[in-house]
Amino acid sequence: MQQFTKRAIMEAFVEILNEKPLNKITVKEIVDSCGINRNTFYYHFEDIHGLLVHILDAEAEKVIAEHATVESLEEGFIAAAHFALENKRAAFHIYNSVSREEMERYLNRIAQEVVERLADRVLEEMPERERVSREDAGIIVNFYKCGLVGMTTEWLCQGMKGVPEEMIRRLGTLLKGSMKNVLAKKE
Repeated sequence: MQQFTKRAIMEAFVEILNEKPLNKITVKEIVDSCGINRNTFYYHFEDIHGLLVHILDAEAEKVIAEHATVESLEEGFIAAAHFALENKRAAFHIYNSVSREEMERYLNRIAQEVVERLADRVLEEMPERERVSREDAGIIVNFYKCGLVGMTTEWLCQGMKGVPEEMIRRLGTLLKGSMKNVLAKKE
């Protein structure tokens, strides 16, 4: 029952967040939406910010678990931007609030994980003598992660204009094989 109530609170909050800015949402509005009392809300969450952090952490865990293996950069990019793509208005409202850093933390966490997994898969397919060092691979992973997060935050910052999936697929085509090339040791 507790998990059901917690899930109801989370879903009500995201639904409201898709309709209005974060700073305009009240606990009363959330509890009225899911038919519980304030004490029940506070049993599960300290405040609205705690609820937001919980939702983004749970979403990150879900996306990371669903993408145990990453086959391409575009798959990784789409995975990292999953919440923003599924809840465009909510992501926009979070990004344009005092909780912007929570959205950036979420994006960085997922992007780091999916790009690391892709790099690990690419490195495993190469003979050891042809690979860059682990330290250099870390620099490359950070570069791709920053590019992914930067593109996503730029999209949010510009009011989510355009279709990001199309841009991500085009980028994937343009960068096809680039990770393998940069992870290969050059003489």
